[in-house]
Amino acid sequence: MTNRFLNRVHRSAHKNKIKRMKQTITVFVFTIIMGFCLRGQSTVKQAPPGFDTLRSGIQHGKIDTISYFSKTVGNNRRFILYTPPGYNRKNKYPVLYLLHGIGGDEKEWLNGGSPQIILDNLYAEGKIEPMIVVMPNGRAMKDDRAVGNIFDSAKVQAFANFEKDLLNDLIPFIQKHYQVYTDQKHRAIAGLSMGGGQSLNFGLGNLDMFAWIGGFSSAPNTKTPEVLVPDPELAKQKIKLLWISCGASDGLIVFSKRTHDYLEKYHVPHIYYIEPGVHDFKVWKNGLYMFSQLIFKPVDTSTFSAYPVVGAPSATNVRSAKYPQILPDHRVIFGIKAPDAKKVQVDLVRKYDMVKDTSGFWTVTTDSVSEGFHYYSLLIDGVAMADPSSETFYGMGRMASGIEIPFAGGGYYALRDVPHGDIRIKKYFSRVTNSWRQFYLYTPPGYDSALTESYPVLYILHGGGEDESGWATQGKTDLIMDNLIASKKAVPMMIVMPDANMGVSAFDESALKLFESELKNTLIPLVEKTYRAKSGAGNRALAGLSMGGIHTLYTGIKNTDQFSYLGVFSSGWIMPMQHSIADAQYDFMKINAITVNSNLKIFWIATGGKEDIAYKNCQIMLGKLGELNIKYTYYEYPGGHTWPVWRNDLYNFAPLLFRN
Repeated sequence: MTNRFLNRVHRSAHKNKIKRMKQTITVFVFTIIMGFCLRGQSTVKQAPPGFDTLRSGIQHGKIDTISYFSKTVGNNRRFILYTPPGYNRKNKYPVLYLLHGIGGDEKEWLNGGSPQIILDNLYAEGKIEPMIVVMPNGRAMKDDRAVGNIFDSAKVQAFANFEKDLLNDLIPFIQKHYQVYTDQKHRAIAGLSMGGGQSLNFGLGNLDMFAWIGGFSSAPNTKTPEVLVPDPELAKQKIKLLWISCGASDGLIVFSKRTHDYLEKYHVPHIYYIEPGVHDFKVWKNGLYMFSQLIFKPVDTSTFSAYPVVGAPSATNVRSAKYPQILPDHRVIFGIKAPDAKKVQVDLVRKYDMVKDTSGFWTVTTDSVSEGFHYYSLLIDGVAMADPSSETFYGMGRMASGIEIPFAGGGYYALRDVPHGDIRIKKYFSRVTNSWRQFYLYTPPGYDSALTESYPVLYILHGGGEDESGWATQGKTDLIMDNLIASKKAVPMMIVMPDANMGVSAFDESALKLFESELKNTLIPLVEKTYRAKSGAGNRALAGLSMGGIHTLYTGIKNTDQFSYLGVFSSGWIMPMQHSIADAQYDFMKINAITVNSNLKIFWIATGGKEDIAYKNCQIMLGKLGELNIKYTYYEYPGGHTWPVWRNDLYNFAPLLFRN
């Protein structure tokens, strides 16, 4: 009894011991896995001082120059190879292919970027996975030296040819001579400038080959986003990390930005990191420092949005101007050098007081600003003036600065690879005003080659305080129409953008009468005589925003024998100031309702929602039109009394025109 009891006790104790060991092992393994995951998923910070300084007392990797035969080029080529500290041929390693810029070769990273020092220091801190780094010559031609005219077409083409050399010669050579993993998830590609463009082109173009893709200050060789990522869903499945970074003051930021905007639109996970800097190794070294810590380990895409984007220069800045800068949350940083000024403000939606530093440089960061185009001014000691760092636009009754806040839904006015029409400026002498005037004219793609083709015409009018340049510049008329015509959403048409300022108070009936005469007696005859414009009401449309909408109402309603299409954007008779003009028109419509409804194929009225300053007047007018049984279509797009609303109005109005 005693022995059996003791044996039973021993067996029970042994089972408990095994159970405790299993639990301990499970916890240990779980801890390791969680620690690995947490290490892989943490947000990487910008490089600290000394990250690229050679350190003593740590292990160092090895740099070699290696030759390989390229069947693509037809001769031997060279690459720089970095093997990590403690490299052991018995182990397998992932590979990072690191590419140079247009003026460099396989030694550019080594000479300017100190990648071996950056990586050695990161290894010593336990921040990166052991990897082999291959730095090839990305100029795939027999004489691949960075000499002579580096922008020669053959040399530029050689950067594109390198894709074949990389895939068919270099990668197979690495896999044959080194202990490396050969699957997609253990292969990364990244590069600077021209090499950044190559990395995006080759990486996104070969999703079965590269899981980790990085572009640092990618250059103009970067393919358009639609070509880079034709299938966003496939990209989401294949890519483990897509990294896009650039210096905020780099003139090439537009190529990174357009790729980021496209990826964001289609919800393709990626890191978009904009840091202070220009087109130099300070930015590229930091790109390598951060990118290398993320590859070949678990990555949590939910952390991607945590990467900061410092203010990127506005698209409306003059060349190389650092300010204004737009932050990711659409706040804007303004800056100007004015050491002798006593007070400087920015007038953008509201007035912001700027603060001067010891050097006389004034700065301020605004609240978040709504998407799209906005006029603004600098107030220097009370005097309103245009910002010398910004392009200027005629608005507010004078030349003013303008800023374009990125708009996620603005793809319809993006510059795309489609046939483009032209914006022309025509000067003419007006017998109505007895003065020289001018109008802007959009001619559709193919106008100069299709010499037997004639086109219908839309006459479109600007708002108060603006002029004939408004629709051509602030309105982006040409881009909107190019994209609509290319997608066959609108018929090819000409668009005339005249100056509706007649030298008298814009909203008096005298001004309205003068412009009616100008349009009917001068502009239309001139356009139809000078250009291949179709005549007749069915081939003419009239539209306008704000003040231009009032002109459209005044001229269009009583001339439906001249125009079959009317568009009124953010407008309506101003009450009570224009009540007598409005009443006269309502009386006309009451008598001629059948004719107006019969002649007008489209009477399209739109506002920018309740925040539009014209909203109330427009609603009063719509009520009257309903009472008079005048047929119309009402459209509302939120955004107030602003150019983003009017661009959208044109985008929706133009496809309705000239269909019958």
